[in-house]
Amino acid sequence: MIPIFYLLSSVFTEWQPDFETAKKLAKTEHKLILLNFSGSDWCGPCIKMKTEIFDNVDFKALADTALVLVNADFPRNKRNQPPKEQQQHNELLAERYNHEGKFPLTLLLTANGTVLKSWEGFPTGGIKAFNDALKQISDEQH
Repeated sequence: MIPIFYLLSSVFTEWQPDFETAKKLAKTEHKLILLNFSGSDWCGPCIKMKTEIFDNVDFKALADTALVLVNADFPRNKRNQPPKEQQQHNELLAERYNHEGKFPLTLLLTANGTVLKSWEGFPTGGIKAFNDALKQISDEQH
């Protein structure tokens, strides 16, 4: 049986489309930013990361308390393309944080945008190792 806390907390986990808004939220709420670069309709490890990590109730519970989430998605299929404005936001983020075009690339950032940790590809050790690293760094920052 899933504890009611997890069911309730998963309702509040949302990905911010705008990095500047995410930075303001992170500052106000004293949280870190998790920035994920993905190719949602073509990148196998990205799809695995979404289903096995980001959709996991333990990750969502941690994210609700410690993280502001941002996804810069670069789908290839025309019907999956985000609006042009969102594409521009994503491209600017890639220029700043993912100039080599790695997918998935996940970064843990301060509210000011300083990189604390990065994961290239699907994280070694899966959900437990990923959550443990997030929690440890979050605890150290506060």
